[in-house]
This record gives sequence, structure tokens and C-alpha cells, in this order.
Amino acid sequence: MPGPSSSRLIPARLGERLLKIAGWVVVSLIVAFIILPAAVVAISAFNDRAILSFPPQAFSLRWFQRAFSYRDFAEGFRHGLIITAFASTIALFVGAGFAFALDRYSFRGKAALEAILASPLVIPHFTIGLGFLILAAQIHATRTFALVIVCHVVLVLPFVMRSVYVSLHNLDGRLELAAASLGARPGMALVTVTLPLLLPGLFSGWLFAAILSFNEFTASLFVTAQATQTLPVAMYNYVREYADPTLAALCVIYIVVTAGLLTIANMFLGLGKVLNVEHAR
Repeated sequence: MPGPSSSRLIPARLGERLLKIAGWVVVSLIVAFIILPAAVVAISAFNDRAILSFPPQAFSLRWFQRAFSYRDFAEGFRHGLIITAFASTIALFVGAGFAFALDRYSFRGKAALEAILASPLVIPHFTIGLGFLILAAQIHATRTFALVIVCHVVLVLPFVMRSVYVSLHNLDGRLELAAASLGARPGMALVTVTLPLLLPGLFSGWLFAAILSFNEFTASLFVTAQATQTLPVAMYNYVREYADPTLAALCVIYIVVTAGLLTIANMFLGLGKVLNVEHAR
């Protein structure tokens, strides 16, 4: 016959199993809550009718064709590529420099500098965009590509710094010491040892900066003009005039492209290790 200890173990194991099942149910509900709107939009994009409705009565690809052929979308896409290329590249160099300084050196005001550089993570983007708009008006500057690029650099800089900082933190310092012991000067060790080892972190930081910059809407709405509007701003202007499923089709393209880029980057770089989601082995 089972003793008192075994009779106490059965309810404990049953409780752990129920708790585990409840955890999976909660996680599944959260994931479904996040995915459901995107799924509804994706299905609506194939609607044959000229009005956004769900579920579709008939399926068609006409709105995908319109998304590719609409002039403002094409111009916004081209402007977005220009802004993204400059903003992500500038943020890469600036963010890598700050990350290196914060990781390798101790100086007065280090914590304050780190907090200022990370502030775009907690400050609403519309506040940053409005601030740049007011600053541009004060110095009599127009809403050119330069203003939009500087604004985007500020917004994506924390993500580049995070990626490079984690890569620096996981870097084996003995490799740099070995290079120095073999006669390599600091600059040579940086170029031949440190930078090659940081390439995954540098590229993932640039990739995240590019994706965030290209998708940025809230701040861009304040700092762009008709001649510099990005694709998200063009989408906002479109939905003010039309109610057809074209934007739904464009959102499907957005999701597929972004997910594809992140999947490819994760396959070749291991973003979990770069972003310190999982420990480097």
C-alpha cells in the first residue's frame, strides 16, 4: 500500500501538470490575440470587392497589383530605401562607436550618456518627431531628406548599440590579448581580430535598424513632406481617401518580406545569441 509520502506526491504532480497546461493555454491565447488581426488583414487582402470586408465573398489578386502600381507607393518605397540606407548605415557607425566606448572605458557621466542614448526606447516616437519639427522650424530648415535621416538615426540608434554591445560583451578578450602579444598594434588588432568577430552583431544591428527605419511612421509623419514621404506615410495618406483592400495587400507584402529577412538573418547569424536571448556556447 502506498505510504503517506506517495499520497502527497500525487496531488503535487497533478498540480504541476495542471499549471503547465494552464501556462500553455495562456501563451496560446496571447499568441492568437497577436496573430488574429494580421490573419484577418491577410485574408481580406484577397477580397474581390472594392471595399474592405471579412470574410471575402470571392478571391482575387487585383489589390496586390494595385499596391505595386500605385504611384505614391512607388515613390514612398524609393524614398524609404534612400532614408533607410543612410540612417541605418550612419546609426551603425555611431552606435558601434558608442557601444565600444561604453563597453571598454569608464568615465564620468557614462551612466547618463547611456541613458540618453537609450531614451528613444521609452520616449514616444511622435514626441521625437514633433521635437525635430519644432527644431527645424527654429533654425529655418526645411523638411528635406537630411532631417528625416537624422530623426531616424536617433530612433534606431539604441537597437544598433544593443546588438553591438552584446557582441562585445560575449567577445573573448583573450583573442585580442593574443594578437597584442604577437606584436599587433591596437588598430591592427581591431581590424584583424575584433571587427571580424563582431560582424554578426554589426550586421544584425544594421538589419534591425534598416527594418525599423523603413517601417517608421509616427515620427516620419511630422518630419516628411510630399517630396520626402516614406511608404508608411503614403499608406496613411491613401487610407484617408480610399477604403479598398489595397492597404491590406501591402501589409501582407510587408509581413512576408520582414519575416523573410529576419528568418534568413537568424539562419546565418543566430540572432538569439547576438541579442543575448540565448547564451553563446
